[in-house]
Amino acid sequence: MYDELMWRAGAECQTDNAVYFYAPSHFERKPEKDLREGIARSLCRKCKVKEQCLNYSIAVEESHGIWGGLNELERKRLLRSMRAQSA
Repeated sequence: MYDELMWRAGAECQTDNAVYFYAPSHFERKPEKDLREGIARSLCRKCKVKEQCLNYSIAVEESHGIWGGLNELERKRLLRSMRAQSA
């Protein structure tokens, strides 16, 4: 399994920026979601551990948040595609 501490320590989301990677506990309108996810994605683009993050989220089938620059739906599509290719 992945040693989370090794790669997570250098992640952009491990700072005050973490708030952008997950939906808030209150209702979030689409423009607010798009803005929040856009900020998270921009942080992912410059993150040194983006690939490890995405690989981890796929391996554990993470169902919430932005991981490796992809949201929940995008990761589900990627996982489905990966499974189809290996079949």
